[in-house]
Amino acid sequence: MTERSAATGPLRGVRVVEFAGIGPGPFASMLLSDMGADVVSIARPGQGKRDVRDFVNRGRRVIELDLKNPADIAKALDLIGAADVLIEGFRPQVMERLGLGPDVVLKRNPKLVYGRMTGWGQEGPLAQAAGHDINYIAITGALDSFRAANGETVSPLNLVGDYGGGAMYLVVGVLAGVIEARASGKGQVVDAAMCDGVSSMLTMFHSMKATGRWTDQPRTNLLDGGAPFYRTYECKDGGFMAIGALEPQFYAELRKLAGLSEDCYDAQMDRKGWPHLHEKMTALFKTKTRDEWAAILEGSDACAAAVRGLFDAPNHPHLVSRQTFVTVDGHVQPAPAPRFSRTPSNIQGSPAVPPVDAAEILSQWSQKTAAKAS
Repeated sequence: MTERSAATGPLRGVRVVEFAGIGPGPFASMLLSDMGADVVSIARPGQGKRDVRDFVNRGRRVIELDLKNPADIAKALDLIGAADVLIEGFRPQVMERLGLGPDVVLKRNPKLVYGRMTGWGQEGPLAQAAGHDINYIAITGALDSFRAANGETVSPLNLVGDYGGGAMYLVVGVLAGVIEARASGKGQVVDAAMCDGVSSMLTMFHSMKATGRWTDQPRTNLLDGGAPFYRTYECKDGGFMAIGALEPQFYAELRKLAGLSEDCYDAQMDRKGWPHLHEKMTALFKTKTRDEWAAILEGSDACAAAVRGLFDAPNHPHLVSRQTFVTVDGHVQPAPAPRFSRTPSNIQGSPAVPPVDAAEILSQWSQKTAAKAS
C-alpha cells in the first residue's frame, strides 16, 4: 500500500497530531485512523520510517521534528494550531518543558482536545516513576486476579493496561472532548491514566464483592477459573477447549452435548461442589482431541470454543467469513473495528509510507478548510 487510501470512516475530517511513543498512544492513534481521522505522527529525526510489519503504526503520515530545535517546535505548533486533537504519552511536565504544554497550545487553538496518556496519571506519588502495563495493573488488583492453578500470577499480555485501560479510555475521552468542543467551542485536557482506566474496568467486580458474590481468593470465583463451567480444559491432544456456560440454559446444553448426566452436575452454583466437578470434567475432556470436542460443542448454545493459537486464529472459519483479518502489503493483520454501516472504516496507509514535510500537511489542511468554508 504505497499510496494512501482516502479516508472513509466516521471520523473523516478530524485532524489528530500524535507525538510518537510506545504502547497505548500509538494504538489509540491507529484506532482513530482506522475510523477515518487524519493522523499526523511527529517522530524524532531518523525515526520516521516505519517497518511495513509495524501494523500498530498504520494509517498515518509521519513528519520528523527535533523538539529541541525552536524552528521545529514552531512547526509543531503550526500543526497543532490546525488540529482537533493532540495525543502525547510522555511523563508529566515533559511537554511543558518543550513549550508544548496545554497552557501554550490551548491559547493558540482554543478548540483543541489535548489527550495525555500515562500509566500513573498527571499527578500522585507515582506520577514521575517509570513503569509498564504490568506495573499499572498490579496496583489496581487486576493482575492479582489472573492466576495459574499453582497460584502464580499470569500477565494478560499488555491488553488490560496499555490497550484496555489506556488506549480505549483515551479514545473514548478524546471523542467525548471533540463532541463537547463542537458544542462549546472550547477544548480541554483529557488525562487518561492506565491505573484509572483499569480500575474503571473492574467496576463489576467491586460490585460483585459488595453483594457477596466475589471473594479475595483467586480461582474460587465465577469468572477467574473457579467455576467448572467457566474455564479451559486440556484435551487428549494437548489442545484446549474454552467453556463459558454460565446461564442455566447454556449449562444444560453443555451437559446434554458433553454427556454430563450424573446427579453431581445438578447443583451448578454450589461452590462446595466445584472442586469435584473440576476433577471430573478435567478427566472427561482428556478423552477427546480439541477438534473432536469442537465438532461436538462449538457453534451450539453450550458456549464453547476451541482455543486457537494466536497466529492460527486468522484461519478460523468464523473470522474468515467476517473478514476479521486482512492482508496488506503481503502481511496478515487485524482489520479495522468496530464496523459502520454507512461510513465503513479502512486502513488508510502502510506504516512504511515515507516521512513527509510539515508544510505539505499544513497546505493540504488549509486547502480542505477553505473548500469546506466555501
